[in-house]
Amino acid sequence: MSNRPRSSLRRILEDLGSTVLDVAASPGELDAEVTGVHIYDPLDELLLAEGNILLAVGVDRAEQICALLDAAGPAAGVVVKQPVDVDELVRAKVLETGVAVLGLTRAASWAQVAALLRSLLAEGDLAEPGEAPADDLFSLANAVCALLDAPVTIEDRSSRVLAYSGRQDEADPGRVETVLGRQVPMRYRRMLEERGFFRKLYQSHEPIYLELDGDSIHRAAVAVRSGDEILGSIWAAVREPLSDQRQRALADAAKIVALQLLRQRAGADTRRRLRADLLSTVLAGGKDAAEAAGRLGVASERLCVLAAQLSGRSDGDAARRESDRQRFCDALALHVGAIHPKAAAALVGSVAYAVLPLHAGSGGEEESRAVRVAESFLARVGPRHPANIGVGRLAGNLSEVARSRADADRALRVLRAREASGAVAGYTGVHFEALLLQLADLAEAEEQAPTGPYERLLAYDAEHGSELVPTLRAYLDAFGDVNAAATRVHVHANTFRYRLKRLTEIGGLDLGDSEARLTVMLQMRIFGR
Repeated sequence: MSNRPRSSLRRILEDLGSTVLDVAASPGELDAEVTGVHIYDPLDELLLAEGNILLAVGVDRAEQICALLDAAGPAAGVVVKQPVDVDELVRAKVLETGVAVLGLTRAASWAQVAALLRSLLAEGDLAEPGEAPADDLFSLANAVCALLDAPVTIEDRSSRVLAYSGRQDEADPGRVETVLGRQVPMRYRRMLEERGFFRKLYQSHEPIYLELDGDSIHRAAVAVRSGDEILGSIWAAVREPLSDQRQRALADAAKIVALQLLRQRAGADTRRRLRADLLSTVLAGGKDAAEAAGRLGVASERLCVLAAQLSGRSDGDAARRESDRQRFCDALALHVGAIHPKAAAALVGSVAYAVLPLHAGSGGEEESRAVRVAESFLARVGPRHPANIGVGRLAGNLSEVARSRADADRALRVLRAREASGAVAGYTGVHFEALLLQLADLAEAEEQAPTGPYERLLAYDAEHGSELVPTLRAYLDAFGDVNAAATRVHVHANTFRYRLKRLTEIGGLDLGDSEARLTVMLQMRIFGR
């Protein structure tokens, strides 16, 4: 196997095939290097890094395409849903700007094509300078395709597509749908399970031939193993059983794929640890932050830190929890990366941190925009990943990122204290609650205890089983409205007045004194009894 070429526009088109992406208008050769993926949002300023592919969501008219080409600057290409409205003005603008216009099949979602493109570009992430990327699964899939003369997919145990070869347009609609969705559709998986194909596949150490009904092309498949562990499988769309020579080639390919999957598993863990270490250095904001930011490729000015944490139950299998956290962090990285090419996210402990660059705005606006980004992310992941996100204040440079991270942590802690789920909080919006939690920590560390009227009321309730403290809390929460407070504690207003009289006598509390009210209210919040 040879090392995979750099990610040129031509290479990406060859990998995806004309079933997914096609050239609508080209400036000539398609050798421009592709460096990233950017999703177009008409409400945001368009900032593209050199070599980005711009996914033009909602753009369908020729004049819109021309305007995007003018604004795209150093982009490698602009992707528009088919049919693409290409006229002479568009062709002239493509030649003028040197930016290709590509057509995306209407069957694909923007989320699918963004994930496909990022998977093709991800192989060299965090490689050291001069370090060549290892042979990857896409190269292997293309090699197996050449050996078998058939389009190939490599899938994991859950029938998720890890890689695929070219020539997928020669296969049947089911294969095309599988490649677009990066997952074998449920109806096909159910059919394979009902007919015992998966059981037969995983029991056999040799390739098997599967005859499918209808217009579907038959399949040759082999399990990918590491000892007794099933890592996945290779599937080739074929019209007749494989010859003995091709059977042997497919079996040998499974061994190479197994080694690559194991290597990728180890490499992914290493890269994730490296990203987490680098992002931790950036978040610390020390002397090494600039170098770490450079290696991560994140911005160094006008940053907000997001602290995201799953809010579901923490019991159950520890490995499953860690896997859920990692998938959640990967989704967050994908989301912020689509918003800004110099954003980054990594899992540090149980919290997924993201560093999000923001454009200049008026005071306080940046934090609000970061909160909207976080809310949009939680809306996308929905009930699959119930979580909370704290958002820190804007950091003007890397030296202030540590403060933004502390802000985000405190905002996240407020949400945990509220027992919230699926919530986002900006630090400025929960500043006072965060301060009270810090005071509670200080009081606990110094082994402080309630004093004065509040101490006496707590002691009386504990000794007599009375409800004087809840009565006082209801009265203060209702701003002295006896009727409203009585309703809160479910007693008659006269009973409430009697309790109120008793607690002032027993506690020695003057409810007409604003300082006395503030003192007891703060003690209630700090000591939380």
